[in-house]
Amino acid sequence: MSDNILEDIFVKRSQQKKKTSPLNYKERWFILTQEKIAYYDYDAEKMVYKGSVDLEKIKCVDLVQPEPGAPPERCFPFQIVYDEGPLYIFAKNEDIRAQWIQKLKHSRFAVKVSSMFLVDGMWLCCKQEVKQAPGCKILDGRNERPLPPKPPEPSGPSVGKSVRADYDYTPGTAQDLELKKDEEYTVLEMSDPNWWKARDKFGNEGYIPSNYVVEAKTGLERFDWYCKNMNRSQAEALLKSENKDGGFLVRDSSKAGKYTVSLFTKGGGDTIGSCKHYNICTTAQGQFYLAEKHIFSTIPDLIFYHQHNAAGMVCRLKYIVSNQTRPPSTAGLGYGVWEIDPHYLTFIKELGNGQFGVVKYGKLRGQHEVAIKMIKEGSMSEEDFIEEAKIMMKLRHENLVQLYGVCTKQRPIYIVTEYLCNGCLLTYLKEGLTQHPTMVQLLEMCKDVTEGMAYLESKQYIHRDLAARNCLVDSNGTVKVTDFGLSRYVLDDEYLPSAGSKFPVRWSPPEVLLYDKFSSKSDIWAYGVLMWEVYTLGRLPYERLNNTEIVHQVSRGLRLYRPSCDYFVFLGKVCGQTRSKARL
Repeated sequence: MSDNILEDIFVKRSQQKKKTSPLNYKERWFILTQEKIAYYDYDAEKMVYKGSVDLEKIKCVDLVQPEPGAPPERCFPFQIVYDEGPLYIFAKNEDIRAQWIQKLKHSRFAVKVSSMFLVDGMWLCCKQEVKQAPGCKILDGRNERPLPPKPPEPSGPSVGKSVRADYDYTPGTAQDLELKKDEEYTVLEMSDPNWWKARDKFGNEGYIPSNYVVEAKTGLERFDWYCKNMNRSQAEALLKSENKDGGFLVRDSSKAGKYTVSLFTKGGGDTIGSCKHYNICTTAQGQFYLAEKHIFSTIPDLIFYHQHNAAGMVCRLKYIVSNQTRPPSTAGLGYGVWEIDPHYLTFIKELGNGQFGVVKYGKLRGQHEVAIKMIKEGSMSEEDFIEEAKIMMKLRHENLVQLYGVCTKQRPIYIVTEYLCNGCLLTYLKEGLTQHPTMVQLLEMCKDVTEGMAYLESKQYIHRDLAARNCLVDSNGTVKVTDFGLSRYVLDDEYLPSAGSKFPVRWSPPEVLLYDKFSSKSDIWAYGVLMWEVYTLGRLPYERLNNTEIVHQVSRGLRLYRPSCDYFVFLGKVCGQTRSKARL
């Protein structure tokens, strides 16, 4: 017992793991050591261990406001917040409480904490109904460790600066401003990250989609051969689709701040053609080269030279291949527009029958390609979803399927989203890929999903049903996550995505299978299963087990087998190899 830092008898409040479980208050013997704080049931003869919290798992320690009319033994509460939620403890007096908080201060601390109790599934201070919800009170300096320095703010346009249009934009509402490719505009307001207010050279003002413009002084965006945010496999797909000997583009390298020239060639009598990738190297003086004998002060000068001279490459850069012909998706189809008039929709063909009803391909106003989910009545809590849709439309990321709007004035209601021509990832893995997809292609698919899910997590969204069937693939092979958060609005009796279960059993971790506990951590588990789907080209997880067997076996430690292919061996080798300076 000599290793104990503090010992005392406190009243402990039950964790209330379910909303329906009753509250109770029991005296426990608490012992604080260097590694953990533990509590015991005790009597004159023995102590019975009841639980503990490792100090390294503690996020914060802070006061809690006493309950109204609390009895004397519950007037000095404090909370220890860790991954599973708050542990509520009641000290005998203020001095003892302060002593314990002081000793526990060496742990890492959260930025926010709830100042009142969690009761019946609701925080009394901020009325949030999620146990893991971020707190509503910023901790004062006495309980906070210094936060790490913030990363530098990304450079980009600001109010008053000029931007250049990368794409034409036809106004969707009277509030919008028309954009003409390559013309400049002045930014007037940036309060909405997706829609900026701007002025054109004639003095006209209105809202423009922020992802259609770049800062006017930015260099490479001026050139058609530069394809920003394009990865290796997407570049290869685009170059092969053009099928021109000497077709090329310049893209961001996998190394931050570097660039790569991707070139398609049919040299040496090759009728099919292949892609070569060359890093643009930099000298100590900041000059650029592909071949060391030919050095240039700028990348455009380098590209101009190699358009006329091979100089170390398999052929010269003959044809510009660009992805700028198709503009990106906007957050909605106009500033402030989320309700879409169904008369503007043209239904062209049926794409499938999903959880919520029929999904059709169509066009909006005859020009925008869209997917239209026709929600069958009784399958969704419609009023709750409609309110949430206004927020979901503001989510914009290149690896999320964009929600354009909803049609709610009739039944069934429609959900109108971005259309991706290659369909769902699961079908694409089984049928759409070549017979032998490259390891880089599969890895890029996983990376695309990671990017989209990381953005959702940053916006405090939980997907709850991440799987290959809920990802879509566009014409360039980019994977985008869809149906994020929709499972929250499915009526219990209807949500049967996994043959008889109210949640996707094959993609669920033990805490979901046993306790229905969804979180960003359960999304990470589902992502691991999705990776398994990718590297097995769309096989069914736990294919030999039914749902009941999966719940039992996974809860006891069963995990998916390693795919029989050699992809993981390949990835291990790649991580240990040094890449050439001149080529990726």
